[in-house]
Amino acid sequence: MSQADKLGRPQGAGARGQGSEGFSEAERAAMRERARELKASKDREQGEQEVLAKIAELSEPDRSLALRLHELVKECVPELAPRTWYGMPAYARDGKILCFFQPAQKFKTRYATLGFNDVAHLDEGQMWPTAYALTALGPSEEERIRELLRRAVG
Repeated sequence: MSQADKLGRPQGAGARGQGSEGFSEAERAAMRERARELKASKDREQGEQEVLAKIAELSEPDRSLALRLHELVKECVPELAPRTWYGMPAYARDGKILCFFQPAQKFKTRYATLGFNDVAHLDEGQMWPTAYALTALGPSEEERIRELLRRAVG
Protein backbone atom coordinates (compact mmCIF):
# COMPACT_ATOMS: atom_id res chain seq x y z
CA MET A 1 0.00 0.00 0.00
CA SER A 2 1.45 3.38 -0.96
CA GLN A 3 1.90 6.22 1.51
CA ALA A 4 -0.81 8.21 -0.31
CA ASP A 5 -3.23 5.26 0.10
CA LYS A 6 -2.41 5.05 3.82
CA LEU A 7 -3.21 8.74 4.22
CA GLY A 8 -6.47 8.40 2.35
CA ARG A 9 -5.40 10.68 -0.48
CA PRO A 10 -5.46 9.92 -4.18
CA GLN A 11 -2.18 9.07 -5.86
CA GLY A 12 -0.22 12.23 -6.69
CA ALA A 13 -2.05 14.35 -4.15
CA GLY A 14 0.06 17.03 -2.52
CA ALA A 15 0.94 16.90 1.13
CA ARG A 16 -1.79 19.43 1.83
CA GLY A 17 -4.48 17.55 -0.07
CA GLN A 18 -4.60 20.12 -2.85
CA GLY A 19 -4.02 17.81 -5.77
CA SER A 20 -0.81 17.25 -7.65
CA GLU A 21 -0.02 20.98 -7.84
CA GLY A 22 0.58 21.19 -4.08
CA PHE A 23 0.37 24.96 -3.57
CA SER A 24 -2.56 27.26 -4.26
CA GLU A 25 -2.16 30.11 -6.74
CA ALA A 26 -2.05 32.57 -3.81
CA GLU A 27 0.76 30.58 -2.19
CA ARG A 28 2.71 30.42 -5.46
CA ALA A 29 2.25 34.17 -5.93
CA ALA A 30 3.56 34.80 -2.41
CA MET A 31 6.63 32.65 -3.11
CA ARG A 32 7.32 34.53 -6.36
CA GLU A 33 6.94 37.85 -4.50
CA ARG A 34 9.35 36.73 -1.78
CA ALA A 35 11.92 35.57 -4.33
CA ARG A 36 11.70 38.97 -6.04
CA GLU A 37 12.16 40.74 -2.70
CA LEU A 38 15.27 38.71 -1.92
CA LYS A 39 16.79 39.68 -5.26
CA ALA A 40 15.82 43.36 -4.94
CA SER A 41 18.36 46.04 -4.21
CA LYS A 42 19.00 46.89 -0.58
CA ASP A 43 18.82 50.57 -1.54
CA ARG A 44 16.90 52.49 1.15
CA GLU A 45 15.19 54.83 -1.31
CA GLN A 46 14.06 51.94 -3.48
CA GLY A 47 12.79 50.15 -0.36
CA GLU A 48 10.77 53.20 0.62
CA GLN A 49 9.26 53.41 -2.88
CA GLU A 50 8.33 49.71 -2.78
CA VAL A 51 6.70 50.06 0.65
CA LEU A 52 4.71 53.12 -0.46
CA ALA A 53 3.64 51.31 -3.63
CA LYS A 54 2.41 48.32 -1.57
CA ILE A 55 0.53 50.67 0.76
CA ALA A 56 -1.09 52.39 -2.24
CA GLU A 57 -2.40 49.00 -3.44
CA LEU A 58 -4.26 48.40 -0.19
CA SER A 59 -7.94 49.10 0.31
CA GLU A 60 -9.28 51.03 3.29
CA PRO A 61 -8.90 50.85 6.23
CA ASP A 62 -5.64 48.92 5.67
CA ARG A 63 -4.19 51.72 3.52
CA SER A 64 -4.66 54.43 6.16
CA LEU A 65 -3.36 52.19 8.95
CA ALA A 66 -0.27 51.19 6.95
CA LEU A 67 0.48 54.77 5.92
CA ARG A 68 0.20 56.07 9.48
CA LEU A 69 2.33 53.21 10.77
CA HIS A 70 4.93 54.03 8.09
CA GLU A 71 4.97 57.65 9.29
CA LEU A 72 5.35 56.56 12.92
CA VAL A 73 8.30 54.30 12.09
CA LYS A 74 10.05 57.07 10.14
CA GLU A 75 9.43 59.54 12.97
CA CYS A 76 10.30 57.30 15.90
CA VAL A 77 13.02 54.96 14.60
CA PRO A 78 14.39 56.47 11.39
CA GLU A 79 17.30 54.03 11.44
CA LEU A 80 14.99 51.23 10.32
CA ALA A 81 15.07 50.62 6.58
CA PRO A 82 11.69 50.27 4.83
CA ARG A 83 11.32 47.28 2.54
CA THR A 84 8.71 44.76 1.56
CA TRP A 85 8.58 41.34 3.17
CA TYR A 86 6.30 38.67 1.72
CA GLY A 87 4.55 41.53 -0.07
CA MET A 88 3.90 43.47 3.14
CA PRO A 89 5.35 46.78 4.35
CA ALA A 90 8.22 45.99 6.72
CA TYR A 91 11.15 47.67 8.45
CA ALA A 92 14.61 46.18 8.79
CA ARG A 93 17.64 46.70 10.96
CA ASP A 94 20.99 45.42 9.72
CA GLY A 95 19.19 43.61 6.90
CA LYS A 96 16.82 41.71 9.23
CA ILE A 97 13.10 42.44 9.42
CA LEU A 98 12.30 43.89 12.83
CA CYS A 99 8.60 44.71 12.33
CA PHE A 100 5.94 44.51 9.64
CA PHE A 101 2.38 45.48 8.82
CA GLN A 102 0.08 42.62 7.82
CA PRO A 103 -3.04 43.99 6.12
CA ALA A 104 -6.35 42.39 7.03
CA GLN A 105 -7.12 41.96 3.33
CA LYS A 106 -4.01 39.83 2.76
CA PHE A 107 -5.40 36.87 4.69
CA LYS A 108 -9.03 37.99 4.80
CA THR A 109 -8.95 38.55 8.56
CA ARG A 110 -11.03 40.99 10.56
CA TYR A 111 -8.08 43.14 11.64
CA ALA A 112 -4.65 44.22 10.44
CA THR A 113 -1.56 43.29 12.46
CA LEU A 114 1.59 45.03 13.59
CA GLY A 115 4.06 42.20 14.02
CA PHE A 116 7.58 41.98 15.41
CA ASN A 117 10.20 39.36 14.58
CA ASP A 118 12.69 37.81 16.96
CA VAL A 119 15.31 40.55 16.42
CA ALA A 120 12.98 42.96 18.24
CA HIS A 121 13.95 43.50 21.89
CA LEU A 122 10.47 43.10 23.35
CA ASP A 123 11.30 40.31 25.78
CA GLU A 124 9.34 40.37 29.04
CA GLY A 125 10.24 37.34 31.13
CA GLN A 126 9.46 34.04 29.47
CA MET A 127 6.41 35.14 27.47
CA TRP A 128 5.52 38.34 25.58
CA PRO A 129 3.38 39.47 22.65
CA THR A 130 4.94 39.81 19.22
CA ALA A 131 1.84 40.82 17.24
CA TYR A 132 -0.81 43.45 17.83
CA ALA A 133 -4.23 43.70 16.21
CA LEU A 134 -4.95 47.08 14.61
CA THR A 135 -8.42 48.34 13.74
CA ALA A 136 -7.81 52.09 14.18
CA LEU A 137 -5.01 54.36 15.33
CA GLY A 138 -5.82 57.10 17.79
CA PRO A 139 -3.39 59.04 20.01
CA SER A 140 -3.15 56.32 22.67
CA GLU A 141 -2.49 53.56 20.10
CA GLU A 142 0.12 55.70 18.37
CA GLU A 143 1.90 56.33 21.67
CA ARG A 144 1.88 52.59 22.43
CA ILE A 145 3.35 51.88 18.98
CA ARG A 146 6.09 54.48 19.58
CA GLU A 147 6.95 52.76 22.88
CA LEU A 148 7.05 49.34 21.19
CA LEU A 149 9.25 50.62 18.37
CA ARG A 150 11.72 52.25 20.79
CA ARG A 151 11.92 49.07 22.87
CA ALA A 152 12.19 46.87 19.78
CA VAL A 153 15.33 48.59 18.54
CA GLY A 154 16.86 48.42 22.02
